[in-house]
Amino acid sequence: MNNQIFETNQQTGRFSLADFFARIYALVGMGIAVSAVVAFLTLTMFADNIATILTSSPWVLIVSWILEMVLVVAVTPMAMKNSPMVLPAFLAFSALNGFTLTFTLAYFNLSSIALAFAITAGMFFGLSLFGKTTNRDLSGMGKAMFAGLIGIVIASVVNLFVGSSGMDFMISILSVIVFSGLIAWDNKKIEMIYRQANGNVSDGWAVSMALSLYLDFINLFISILRLVGIGEDRD
Repeated sequence: MNNQIFETNQQTGRFSLADFFARIYALVGMGIAVSAVVAFLTLTMFADNIATILTSSPWVLIVSWILEMVLVVAVTPMAMKNSPMVLPAFLAFSALNGFTLTFTLAYFNLSSIALAFAITAGMFFGLSLFGKTTNRDLSGMGKAMFAGLIGIVIASVVNLFVGSSGMDFMISILSVIVFSGLIAWDNKKIEMIYRQANGNVSDGWAVSMALSLYLDFINLFISILRLVGIGEDRD
């Protein structure tokens, strides 16, 4: 078996389904690792700057969010064209998201962060295995989860103005359900894409699906962290 994840079969240009999954999960792991390193360095080396940005320069965080959205939107057309820039764009997004994630992690204790990460990793593994191995048609669930995601976005925007802790709790619960469903669906979708392409899947497709699973993981982690760390307010 070829152990080089990103190397195609030079004669057929095809990957096995197992290789396709391996490439995607290597990228997901890479993205999470980049985000974790950036978040750790920011929290440990620039703790005072985090407070300053939140109180005096919130525009820095706003600009970072905008850049994140631009990168997410840019990755899809890059992936379809199998652009050599798609991987750097994914890694740049992961690094930037690690920076913005810092402003959420700063409110929680290390024990809560570690517990939330462990729970998220366990759920991610189990749901990924389910999505990868089930013979059920999950397309209906995928549509339902996407509708739920839209509801989460709307409710989150409303709660920015309302500031309800009860509403925030319900959003976190709903987010856990929605992103759990999306993890299973996205894993099922990987096989669907592979079958539809008859195995002729490019690295661009791998990056595109890795981005989806990366976002599922990060959003599930944030939702679980908010539930695990209810009542915390780290100085």
